[in-house]
Amino acid sequence: MKKAIIAFVTLLILSSCDKNESTTNLHLTGTIKGLKKGTLYIQKVKDNKLLALDTIIMNGDSKFESNLNIASPEMLYLFLDRGVTNSLDNNISFFAEPGNINIETNLDSYIVGAKITGSKNHDKYEEYKKITIRFRDTNLDIIAAKFKAAKNNNQKALDSLNAIQDNNIKRKYLFATNFAINNKDYEVSPYIALSDIYDINIKYLDTIQKSMTPKVAKSLYGKQLTEYVAKIKKAK
Repeated sequence: MKKAIIAFVTLLILSSCDKNESTTNLHLTGTIKGLKKGTLYIQKVKDNKLLALDTIIMNGDSKFESNLNIASPEMLYLFLDRGVTNSLDNNISFFAEPGNINIETNLDSYIVGAKITGSKNHDKYEEYKKITIRFRDTNLDIIAAKFKAAKNNNQKALDSLNAIQDNNIKRKYLFATNFAINNKDYEVSPYIALSDIYDINIKYLDTIQKSMTPKVAKSLYGKQLTEYVAKIKKAK
């Protein structure tokens, strides 16, 4: 009888362990070199607000670990509360997906120095950002030139720069559209449509929405894009 009870309790414990393991599908690890003390918050956007999924107290060890459950690949944020400064360099965005993801960075260049591995969606997003940064830098140069032209009351130069700026914006939007379509089997596709080109002509958003694979269409951002496109069409 005693052996039967022990066996039953053992089965309950094993069953409980299996249940706990099944509730998480994202294993997040990382290192923040140089960090002695601080608090990490893993956050997501919900209802236009940041919601903390986990809180990690850092005390003497620069390594961290978290096990999370995400229903669908989505953009998460690793916020560092340094406790001693209000530095703006404190929030790493990463495109999370089920599996093992690792974030390596350092205290001095927390965002810029971050290296994120283990997420195919994040790799695609980094590929996308490398190009869009060029459009951003070009726009900043144009703004600087427009300021100089305005200061010198050079209307001809201003008109020319405005045309160049409009063209740069169009090229950026078309690039984002093509990137989203060409990567229709990744959840980053509808995310780009919703975050970067939500105000583009509806026909482009409609094309992105219709190009999504069934898996992506059922994802968080896939559903949001479908709802957004339907809402715009209904309003017309």
